[in-house]
Amino acid sequence: MSDTNDIQTFVQPYLVPEGSDELNANLRAMAESFAVTDDKIREIIKGFHKSMAAGLERDNPDVLPMIPTYVHRRPTGKETGTFLALDLGGTNLRVCQVTLNGDTTYTLVQQKFTITPEAKETRLWDFVAECVGVFLEEHDLRPAAGRRTIPCGYTFSFPIFQTGISSGNLSMWNKGFAVPNSVGRDVVNLTQSAFQRHHVPVEVVAILNDTVGTLMTSGYSQPDTQMGIIFGTGTNAAYWEELAAIHKWPTPDRSGEMVVNLEWGAFDNATEVLPYTPHDNKLNRKSHNHGLQVFEKMISGLFLGEVVRNAVLTLVDRRLVFEGRSSDIFNKSYTFDTAYMSEIVSDDSPDLALVKTVLESTLDLPPTTLVDRKIVKNVCNMVGSRSVRLSAAAMSAVLLARPELMKSSISIGIDGSMYQFYPNFEADLYSVSRTFLGHDFVDNRLKLHLAKDGSGVGAAIVAMTVDQERGN
Repeated sequence: MSDTNDIQTFVQPYLVPEGSDELNANLRAMAESFAVTDDKIREIIKGFHKSMAAGLERDNPDVLPMIPTYVHRRPTGKETGTFLALDLGGTNLRVCQVTLNGDTTYTLVQQKFTITPEAKETRLWDFVAECVGVFLEEHDLRPAAGRRTIPCGYTFSFPIFQTGISSGNLSMWNKGFAVPNSVGRDVVNLTQSAFQRHHVPVEVVAILNDTVGTLMTSGYSQPDTQMGIIFGTGTNAAYWEELAAIHKWPTPDRSGEMVVNLEWGAFDNATEVLPYTPHDNKLNRKSHNHGLQVFEKMISGLFLGEVVRNAVLTLVDRRLVFEGRSSDIFNKSYTFDTAYMSEIVSDDSPDLALVKTVLESTLDLPPTTLVDRKIVKNVCNMVGSRSVRLSAAAMSAVLLARPELMKSSISIGIDGSMYQFYPNFEADLYSVSRTFLGHDFVDNRLKLHLAKDGSGVGAAIVAMTVDQERGN
């Protein structure tokens, strides 16, 4: 794209010359609604800064949460030792043994347990304890000499109100979990009680979310890391902030830094600055958390395919694509996976053969024309382009919140399927950010890199720092 402040830059590539005037009028309107111009990004960055400042001042449901994490020691890459980590997500529990080698490298032994429906509904804490017990037994792990327990870091991927480095009350369940007698209670206590019931010699010394884990993992390998970001099924970020700027932090000692969890998926839930379309509104209306995590729904892997499906169906309803026909599969919510978007936008064959396979074989749509396939590819590109430009806006906003750090090199650890697998996502992050962070900084001092397995390794690193502070 050339002039990314000209709306036509976001329209012309998505028109279909061999299509009808009515089709192109609809594609033009759709492209304009998904467009994120440079001026719009500047408006979003300004909105981010306002919301970040308000969230650092006090807790307020209408602004970014800006949650203090109690993590205040940057890793140096020289730490050594072997530590345990748990990573509880929506589908799996990972139990990890992480060995820090002291030279910015680490080794990882891990076992993945699929969380059963029963565990999601009733006996999660006992399930966690049983899995950890299995891991310890299979790997012959026991407490070190003179110790009764093995210190453990705990990545907990559900909303908690953190009250200490090793305590946090569950705010709500999501991801299909509904374990009773848990909301409002300390999840570390609930887990620790299960360990005691099952005679598992493990002590949770730190609890964190996956973005903090990603930040710490990246920081161990790249000590100049300033941010950890998840661009995957969902999205969030954590960054290092000066304690003096965290006005809601209750202690008088404001020297040093602390990791802040932005929970940026909740940015602009009122949709005052985001480019919100009817296709987003349809998704939002039907979602279990209607009106919440609006920003996340615009840029994350769980939702992008559904936004595309909604947009294409509006063209179906107007008989502008597929001759007005659909399929039982395509008519159902969330059947157009974001992975299909990745395949479609990367198809450069003359007849868009891969697009044809996805539409006709996978989604059981009626035979398609080349124009049909071009339309679907263009809609995918509209939604994908908006996602990466909004992602770059959020990343740039956080970096610009601490401009003094941009005089030196900065690394950002990123994990997630969008960053890993969506075509050109990383390259586009760099490209879009140059306009707002400056060519010199982006080209010479900014380094984005994959922080794979960040949530598990990061939990072990935080456990190590806590263990050292205790004098062990």
